[in-house]
Parts: sequence; structure tokens; C-alpha cells
Amino acid sequence: WGKRPFLASECNELPKAEKWRRQIIGEISKKVAQIQNAGLGEFRIRDLNDEINKLLREKGHWEFRIKELGGPDYARIGPKMLDHEGKEVPGNRGYKYFGAAKDLPGVRELFEKEPLPPPRKTRAELMKAIDAEYYGYRDEDDGILEPLEQEHERKVIAEAVEKWKMEREARLARGEEEEEEEVNIYAVNDDESDEDGAKEKDGEEGQQKFIAHVPVPSQQEIEEALVRRKKMELLQKYASETLMAQSEEAKTLLGL
Repeated sequence: WGKRPFLASECNELPKAEKWRRQIIGEISKKVAQIQNAGLGEFRIRDLNDEINKLLREKGHWEFRIKELGGPDYARIGPKMLDHEGKEVPGNRGYKYFGAAKDLPGVRELFEKEPLPPPRKTRAELMKAIDAEYYGYRDEDDGILEPLEQEHERKVIAEAVEKWKMEREARLARGEEEEEEEVNIYAVNDDESDEDGAKEKDGEEGQQKFIAHVPVPSQQEIEEALVRRKKMELLQKYASETLMAQSEEAKTLLGL
């Protein structure tokens, strides 16, 4: 069988690829057992941990090659016991710590530290995903909702009409046919007319009564007010002309 090839792609025989994979698994198991001993010292433990991670990567290459050669997909169906022995540091995928390596200085603190929360999205990033569909404006575009709504609308209308017909028939059976009364919106109660002050009548019987809510002057009062206004205007006009003439005469006498 010879020495294990450095590259899995150099192997073209499925039985040999299976053999090299089993050999790697044996080496990983041996080193995982050794690294459980915390008395080996920090440097030896770190070296063992690096070697185990390197062998795990190599095992993955051989499993991929076995699948290429028509063998089983060990990456999907293979046992994960060796992988579960290791522990990844949060935020650092791929590299695992085994056995006593988990308690090395600086490593324990990494496991105790809580992973950073995912970064908060900015308002602009959130708004990118908001469109008309987010507000429900495209609900009818699927061709399903609109026919259902139309069917429900027809059903509701039919039920309302049927209910109205039944109620109408019940009233007719009881002789309670309703007649709409004509309401005179201009009608004035006698009580209201007594409370208000001024009223005017057109003089003819049967004419509608109207109530004046403000004092209305008579025709004579209007004419008297116009005469008084005209007198005031004339008085102001001629009084002003007389004063102007007297002023000019005084200026002439004084020689101004």
C-alpha cells in the first residue's frame, strides 16, 4: 500500500482512499486521547491540538475524494464523534480545541466571553426591503384574493336583501306598511313665535309666517335716517368752505 499520498486527488482507487481515511481517523483518535492529559504542558498541548485540526482537514479531503470515486458520502452520513470532541470559539469557525487545550491560558476566556450580537441594521437598510407589497397594495395581484372578495361581497349583499324582504313582508302581514311623512322644514311653532320679538306678515291669509330675530326698521325710519345723513354731509361740506374763505381773507389782510 505504501505511504499515504500528500494530496487526496493523487489517489485514483476507491479501496486505497477508504484505507487512508481509516488511517487518519485512527491517528485523530490517538491524539485526542493524548490531549486529555493536562500534565503534558502548554506547548505540547498546543502542538497536539494543531495536529488534530490538521488531520481533521485532511480527513475531509479524503472523504470528498471518496465521493468523487463513487464511494459513500462520509461528510453527510459518517460519524461525527471525533468532531464533537472539539469546541469552536464563537466567531472563529473551523478551528477546534480538544481536551486540555480548552483550559489553556487565553482559551478559557474566549469560551467564557459571550459572542457579539449581530450588528443592528440601519434605518436605510431596513427601508430597502419595504415596498408596495409590504403595505399590502399587491395582495390582489395573486389572482386569488380578488375573486374571493367578490364572491363574499355578492353573498353579503344577497343576505342583506333577503333580510330586508323578510322584514318588509312581516310588516305587511301585520298591516304596518310605513308611509313617509312629508316634513315641512319651514314650519314655526307657536311657542317659538311668542318668545321672539318682531314678526312680519305678508298680509294674505294662509301665507307662511317668518320670524325676525333682529330689529327691522320701518320704511319711515329708513327715510328719516337718510335725510339726517344728507344734512350731515352738506353741513360738513359748506362749513369747510366757509372756514377756508375766512382763512384766505385773514392771510390777505396780514399780507402773507
